[in-house]
Amino acid sequence: MSDLNEFECELLDTLLGAFGVPDSLTRLQVLDLFGQDEAAAFAMVQILLREDLIKSSGSYGEFELPERLILKPKGEKFLSQGGFTRRFRDAQQKPVEVGGTLAKLQQQNMRLQNLKLSLESEVSALKKQVSIMRQRQLILLIALALSCLFCIAVVLYK
Repeated sequence: MSDLNEFECELLDTLLGAFGVPDSLTRLQVLDLFGQDEAAAFAMVQILLREDLIKSSGSYGEFELPERLILKPKGEKFLSQGGFTRRFRDAQQKPVEVGGTLAKLQQQNMRLQNLKLSLESEVSALKKQVSIMRQRQLILLIALALSCLFCIAVVLYK
C-alpha cells in the first residue's frame, strides 16, 4: 500500500465508488472507467483484490480483467471510512512518529557501535595472546631442537 501515490489512491477510491446497487461491475464498465486502458485497470483491480475489498467472477486470462467484479462489504466499509485517499493522507501526517522511531534507531545504532568497539578491542587482545603463544611455541621448538642436537653431539663424541 505504501508504494501508491495520491493519484493512484484517488483512482482506487473512484473504482470502489463506481460499484452500483448490485455491488458489481462488468469488465466493460471497468474498461470504460479507465479509458479502455486494460493494463492500468488490471493493476488497480489487482490492488483491490490483494486488499480483499472485492472478489472476481469469471476470468479471461491470467493478466486480463475478469468478467465481473463484486464489491465485498469490507470494501464498502473501507470506502465509507475514507478509502485509500484517507489512508494515504494519514500516512503522510506521521513524521512525529517517525521522529520517535528515528531516536530509537539512533540509540540502537550507538549501542551497536559501542558493542563493535568492545568486540574489536577483545579481538585485538586475543590476537596479541595468540602472537605471544606462537612466540613461546617457537622458543620451545628451538630449545627442543638444540637439546636434540646436544644429545646427538654427546652420543657421537663418547
